[in-house]
Amino acid sequence: MPKTDLSKFDNTWYDTGANAFKRAAWYIVNAIFLNSAFPISRVKIGLLKAFGSKIGKRVIIKPHVNIKYPWKLTIGNNVWIGEGVWIDNLANVIMKDNVCISQGAFLLCGNHNYKKESFDLIVKEIIMEEGVWVGAKAIICPGVTCFSHSVLTVASVASKNLDADSIYSGNPAVKIRKRAIND
Repeated sequence: MPKTDLSKFDNTWYDTGANAFKRAAWYIVNAIFLNSAFPISRVKIGLLKAFGSKIGKRVIIKPHVNIKYPWKLTIGNNVWIGEGVWIDNLANVIMKDNVCISQGAFLLCGNHNYKKESFDLIVKEIIMEEGVWVGAKAIICPGVTCFSHSVLTVASVASKNLDADSIYSGNPAVKIRKRAIND
């Protein structure tokens, strides 16, 4: 029978991308300005940029958003991030233009290797191409690319790449139809 022994867990190889002071400062700023009821996107964007995020124009960040490491975050133009979104970006998260992340969605760049006794940390980036929409309470897992104009519906889980111009639903998410956008 397999055994997990967390005393053997070792993620000293993992580089957060910032020293302890910068991480601590970010946790405080994140708690006060992003993961709170604070409403002003421009202030949030300025703080994210000060901590290393690359952010385009006309970005909206709603209240109660949690971002693990802003220096591993790239956001394009005209992006909306809804209330309660959690971006657990242990690796890079890239949102291209016109991406919408709805309320309570999770972007998870980390997981653990359940096949190893030491439960090793696994980190992989997430990429959302132009026009992607992630529905409320949906989850995107490590290493997933959401190709152009794909949709992940409410409470669905993307554990594999989403094809362009396609709508996905369920856990695990499966393609249910093509996305048609009318002018």
